[in-house]
Amino acid sequence: MEEKMEIMGLLQNKQLLEHELQSLAYGSVEIREKDSNKYIYVHYREDGVSLTKYVGEYSEELYNLILNNSIKAKELKKQIREINKKLKKLNYVEEELSQKVEQNIDFAKRHLVDTIYKQAILEGIATTFADTESIIEGGKVNNMTSEDIMKIVNLKHAWEFILNKNVILSDTNFALLCEINKMVEGGFYYSAGKVRNVPVTIGGTTWEPDLPIESIIKEELEQIFNKKLDDVDRAIELLLYTMKKQVFIDGNKRTSVIYSNHYLISKGKGIIAIPAELTEEFKDLLILYYEGKDEKQIKKFIKEKCYISIY
Repeated sequence: MEEKMEIMGLLQNKQLLEHELQSLAYGSVEIREKDSNKYIYVHYREDGVSLTKYVGEYSEELYNLILNNSIKAKELKKQIREINKKLKKLNYVEEELSQKVEQNIDFAKRHLVDTIYKQAILEGIATTFADTESIIEGGKVNNMTSEDIMKIVNLKHAWEFILNKNVILSDTNFALLCEINKMVEGGFYYSAGKVRNVPVTIGGTTWEPDLPIESIIKEELEQIFNKKLDDVDRAIELLLYTMKKQVFIDGNKRTSVIYSNHYLISKGKGIIAIPAELTEEFKDLLILYYEGKDEKQIKKFIKEKCYISIY
């Protein structure tokens, strides 16, 4: 049991290090000139393959950032190698994803822009589908606040994290829930990823959630996993439970959607995304659910109008 816990801890650390490495712009710098302007490209190797990536218009700040990132990337790779050595000593053999789960990951990646756009609208972020797509692809947008742009970038990072093979193979547990919120709220709250210890209010209702207690949340999540439910119904239960519990100071809806999708994708059963045009209807049903007045209607709504099967 102790060995299994050690392996799980090493795998989780490896996932976080790999995600951090993927988010860095690093490598051998090449400066290309065009029409009197300078542009920075980087050359790097990934899984033994030489790759080139455009980073941005030249500035000393960006150039120095890439140099610092390259130093950081070497250290991250070293830490990953050390973890792999420890895993080998523990006789860990990497699990393989089923074909169904691999198809679901590809399906989620193909729908990533649309899914993040829908999440942004649910959160009241002032964006368009085109702007969301541009942000995700690293382009520039106009008429959007830096805060809204950061929220979309954070959603992208959180989705990329849960679609990582090792993360998909891990349990949909409380630790994962906290890690997702840490990414969703990164740069906004120092307490991102931590259970809130202050009261919160919900717009549109006088109902207020109790202060969350970690041990109780873990117990209640375990109860959801012990229920006799199919995978889609269980994902919906996880979605609504974590939204209503308001575990974190902010970003609970965004966190809950990604968290429940981790479970659904790990079972190869599709994705859940609230359509932009149905946002207000969903919010109205959510208030009724928070107040304990209706449970069946919102579950029916999610299953019929928000669930997308890969088949």
